[in-house]
Amino acid sequence: MITTKEILNLLPYSEPFLFVDEIIEINNEGCQGVYCFHKDLPFYRGHFKEQPITPGVILTECCAQIGLVCLGIYLLHTEGQTLAGNLQVAMSSAEMEYLKPTFPEEKVRVVSEKVYFRFSKLKCKVKMFNSHNEIICQGTISGMLKHEQRG
Repeated sequence: MITTKEILNLLPYSEPFLFVDEIIEINNEGCQGVYCFHKDLPFYRGHFKEQPITPGVILTECCAQIGLVCLGIYLLHTEGQTLAGNLQVAMSSAEMEYLKPTFPEEKVRVVSEKVYFRFSKLKCKVKMFNSHNEIICQGTISGMLKHEQRG
């Protein structure tokens, strides 16, 4: 069984583009994780000058990293794939609805539900919640995960 710490170590992202702090729960059907949008993130300097708000594309990326990529790593592992090489990820589609703004220092929770995983393509329904358990955004994200063996 792969641990959540191992999944986090396999993510192909680093600061300042890593939007996963912790995986709370993961299984064959979905994933749940958290991230805090710290006030010093570079995109807040210009979006917007008087009252910074997290861009929708960043909210989508956070949902994809937690809900799609973390879950995909877990599912690849459960299929028996050795994850000792380079993980390649390509998001193929995202349809998101944005319902509430997300401000600096907000800790969000992303919940994903697997729609399907076959032929290395994963499709998930995702929801992001704020600290008041209100839905910030929701939608469907699909992507391909390929594990390239080191040789």
